[in-house]
Amino acid sequence: MAGTLYIVATPIGNLSDMTPRAADTFAKADFIAAEDTRVTLKLLNHLGLKKPMVSYYEHNLKERGEMILRRVEAGESCAMCSDAGMPAVSDPGELLVHDALARGITVVPVPAASAAVTALAVSGQPTGRWCFEGFLPMNKRQRRERLEETRTEQRTMIFYEAPHKLPSTLTDMLAAYGDRSVTICRELTKLHEQIWKTTLGEAQVFYQENAPRGEFVLVLAGAEPEEPEEQTLDDAIDLAEALAAGGLAVSAACKEAAAKTGFPKSEIYRALTQRRES
Repeated sequence: MAGTLYIVATPIGNLSDMTPRAADTFAKADFIAAEDTRVTLKLLNHLGLKKPMVSYYEHNLKERGEMILRRVEAGESCAMCSDAGMPAVSDPGELLVHDALARGITVVPVPAASAAVTALAVSGQPTGRWCFEGFLPMNKRQRRERLEETRTEQRTMIFYEAPHKLPSTLTDMLAAYGDRSVTICRELTKLHEQIWKTTLGEAQVFYQENAPRGEFVLVLAGAEPEEPEEQTLDDAIDLAEALAAGGLAVSAACKEAAAKTGFPKSEIYRALTQRRES
């Protein structure tokens, strides 16, 4: 009988956030698949555990992933973890979960800390609707394209960013989005945790003058809804004429134009008739 692949969340900074269930899962697993075995070893030492580990990261996904899944199919249980937070979210573990499910392997989540949701909760930005963008592409053209794609996104957006790329990212965001509200969360749950609600313009100036340190989560306000252009009676007549040209009876075309523009059907019909007679 096949084993189980456990997706285990680990603390994003403060080891006290380790859950008893996550610790118990590590203890019971036959082996651990870790993004960086050196980082996970420190966590296991903190828990007083010794477990066989295999590395699973961006540059060995295909070969190591196949080995991990074969061991699970042979009956072993594997606890997969990233360096911090929930694995498989903006993380190489995404592929392992995809392949495991495709092969009928049982995948069990062991949730806990998540930098994205933690940042959102303390951001002061709207939390009812949001989307996760993770890390922006490193390629400049692809980065500009991604920013342009999300320029009109009305949901709150969450981004991850490394310190050495933060100044250029803020500059690019300011150019694409304008001076929106943004909450910059630095070193969440760690000793030097900082949560700063500001604007892209203020943040861009600050980090041009002050070298960023630590890991960052940016929680950006979505775009304001665009006000629909006010329509005129001429617009309504044009619409009715186009609908009539498309095969609708004039009366039906005026009725539909009235529904879409707010002008009375009788007024549109009268004006359209006058236009046709002139």
